[in-house]
Amino acid sequence: MADHRAARSPASSPARPRATGRLRLPVAALAALTPAWLIILLVYLGTTVWTVQLSLTNSRMLPSSEFAGLAQYQRLFGTARWSISIQNLLTFGVVYVLGALVVGFLLAIAIDRRVRFESMWRTMLLYPYALSFIVTGLMWQWLMNPEIGIQATMRAAGLAWFTFDWTTRSDMAIYAVALAGIWQSAGLVMVLMLAGLRGIDADLWRATRIEGIPMWRTYLSIVLPQLGPSVATAFMLLTMGAVRTFDLVVALTNGGPGQSTEVPAKFIMDSLFARQDLGLATAGATVMLVTVMAVAVPILYARDIWARRQTGRL
Repeated sequence: MADHRAARSPASSPARPRATGRLRLPVAALAALTPAWLIILLVYLGTTVWTVQLSLTNSRMLPSSEFAGLAQYQRLFGTARWSISIQNLLTFGVVYVLGALVVGFLLAIAIDRRVRFESMWRTMLLYPYALSFIVTGLMWQWLMNPEIGIQATMRAAGLAWFTFDWTTRSDMAIYAVALAGIWQSAGLVMVLMLAGLRGIDADLWRATRIEGIPMWRTYLSIVLPQLGPSVATAFMLLTMGAVRTFDLVVALTNGGPGQSTEVPAKFIMDSLFARQDLGLATAGATVMLVTVMAVAVPILYARDIWARRQTGRL
């Protein structure tokens, strides 16, 4: 009798793909990815390198190949308007980043309490982030207009003492821009924080309830330290957005009153198109690039170290 456990012939066994030392992409996939790589290399990296190069030349209205060293940067930091824009950016950045983090974290806590119609609330709170900063700026410009906005509405209701005219006051205009930015970005922070909160073990909450730890202390001392990656991601996105802020300022205050809301991005665009000073504009753009990298690189490195420690690779 033939052995029932006789091995099947090689011809009847299913074919198995041979293991290769490296992944080979089909020609069609490489062809499809080629335009994206060309855009990255030529449009993004190429123009970035060209911008840095122009900032080291004697370019004014037209590009120049004459090397000028750091002369454009000396002109830049010797310009009073640039110094004012840096001060405004620091004020705006601190208020905007901290405000968005705090409001977003509080919204995430509220949603995490399993409120009714949670999906509806998440959608409503995240919706402002889907708007462009131009739309946000125009909307808040109308709301803060003393003649037709919130102030006019409240005074028409009998509250003659009510005042909300921040965009017309040089001492409050930058906070008006920050308020509009917080309104738009708090939803993004909420989503990032909520994802972190939903990843916390349920046993931790039960243990804190058994120990009688107050809820606010649980969030500040136990939960918040575990949201390190979410906080770092939100902080990096908000900081990069603050440094690149342009359209929100233009739509809301156009840099005024005076220069009270002037920011570096607006200074660069005005130098490039209104004053036609290519060297000064590229020097400012390079400073912004270095600033963004100084914020992003340490955060990304810290996140990588944290991830390796969590997985035991470090």
